[in-house]
Amino acid sequence: MSAISVDGLTKEYGDILANDAVSFEVAAGETFGYLGPNGAGKTTTIRTIMGFQSPTSGTASVLGADVRDEAALVEAKANVGYLPSNPGFDGTATGTEILDLHASVKGDSRRTELLDLFDVPVERKIRSYSTGQKQKLGLVQAFMHDPDLVVMDEPTAGLDPLVQQRFNEFVREETANGTTIFLSSHVLSEVQRVCDRVGIIRDGRIVTVERVGDLLDRSGKFVRLGVASDVAAEDITLDGVHDVSVRPVDGVAAEAAAGGAGGAVTAAATELTFTFTGDLNELVDFVDDFDVLELDVEEAPLEDVFMRFYDDEEVTV
Repeated sequence: MSAISVDGLTKEYGDILANDAVSFEVAAGETFGYLGPNGAGKTTTIRTIMGFQSPTSGTASVLGADVRDEAALVEAKANVGYLPSNPGFDGTATGTEILDLHASVKGDSRRTELLDLFDVPVERKIRSYSTGQKQKLGLVQAFMHDPDLVVMDEPTAGLDPLVQQRFNEFVREETANGTTIFLSSHVLSEVQRVCDRVGIIRDGRIVTVERVGDLLDRSGKFVRLGVASDVAAEDITLDGVHDVSVRPVDGVAAEAAAGGAGGAVTAAATELTFTFTGDLNELVDFVDDFDVLELDVEEAPLEDVFMRFYDDEEVTV
């Protein structure tokens, strides 16, 4: 049984179509990233699967409970942790009072462990908290009852880099222990570090759902090529080359081509960068025709992959 199943989920707000026939599955025990910029429809999906609003059409299930069945969903949510974006805690309460309230509803078997991990100043009133401290309190309340599934909307918002790293390590450990995690984000490096699969949503519609590794492989490699000659973008005729950038580099010492004297001359050079989606063996054969000074081949940054799905000329929905 899938931990989350979304089937043709559509949500309209008057003339605004926030979710348009959204469908995906989240397997039990995986970390699933839900990607898209602000306004793409991520929060609408989350609010609907959590039962905070009814779908216009289509449906979803959470731990086997249909989101349209209120009684079944309430029972299932006893095993669900939830962190909204910008959690709105009562500013006059202390962190301890907030956690006590949540514990009275769902339990708190892991409270002490999580407070040690995220270092929340629970004795202070919420109105004195920074954005990051509120977010850490939200993480504690989401996980403290040891749920089977945790749903989080932009979970690292406001966290400093060290806490983000701690959070990423914690998520990986939770998934290894069998917890299912669904998180929305536009922080692509975060998703690359912790998620098994991702769904990308654009203008309320799902663009793709696939494993992070497969997405990166399909989206190609980032290539930086330095050559000891003048080269223009149109000279890079290899199939699978995209988004070529050319930067002339002057005053580069290159081996003298004639006489085999081992001397050096000052020659013009060019640095080229591009994304390559073809066969790497063909790339090697192609660059063999140049006097190569440098060749670096790396995974394409996930940010570049993401933007490909937001380029009107390249996205097929």
